[in-house]
Amino acid sequence: MKFPFFGHSGDDTPPSGPPQWLIVGLGNPGKKYLDTRHNAGWHLLDTITRDHSQFRFDENRNKALIARANLEGVNVALVKPQTYMNLSGESIGPLARFYKIPPERVLVAYDDLDLSPALLRLRPKGGSGGHKGMKSIMQHLGTQTFPRIRLGIGRPLGKMPVEAYVLQKFSPDEWTTMIDTYQHGVSAIKSILTDGLDITMNHFNSTS
Repeated sequence: MKFPFFGHSGDDTPPSGPPQWLIVGLGNPGKKYLDTRHNAGWHLLDTITRDHSQFRFDENRNKALIARANLEGVNVALVKPQTYMNLSGESIGPLARFYKIPPERVLVAYDDLDLSPALLRLRPKGGSGGHKGMKSIMQHLGTQTFPRIRLGIGRPLGKMPVEAYVLQKFSPDEWTTMIDTYQHGVSAIKSILTDGLDITMNHFNSTS
């Protein structure tokens, strides 16, 4: 199941300097993981690139694919770690130091079992909630204080192990729901860049 093309908006102005934000989407590399629930963070970044053609994942650095461009007047780097989920911090920690970006401007999007599908929540900090990718990033950034977008995928029904559930592909109905969620997430990212995290949380956490 593939995303529809949403069309292009924004401008094609290349970044005039280093990125001011890292926008990280968590996921696993490889075709077999492409459309799985665990790759929700990657799907959100893919939604940005489909909406904004100035972003292209044409840079490979510190075990990550990177797309750098200007979004809402801010230089940002979209980051897809290539380490596999549980080692995501091995990519993000060095990248943040390379670009001299403090943790409060490292925004991480990831799948969350504790939220129903179609829900997203923004947080300025917090624990890993059992998410091994987030745990790895905390270890390598040396802090829990960095913003995150939690993308709800719900929990498995019956006795299916969580490990199997998150590596399943979304059903067609789930895709329809999640596409709306990803579009909502893109709007939230733009709001963070222009209005700040507090204002964005007040709006999106109450409406999502």
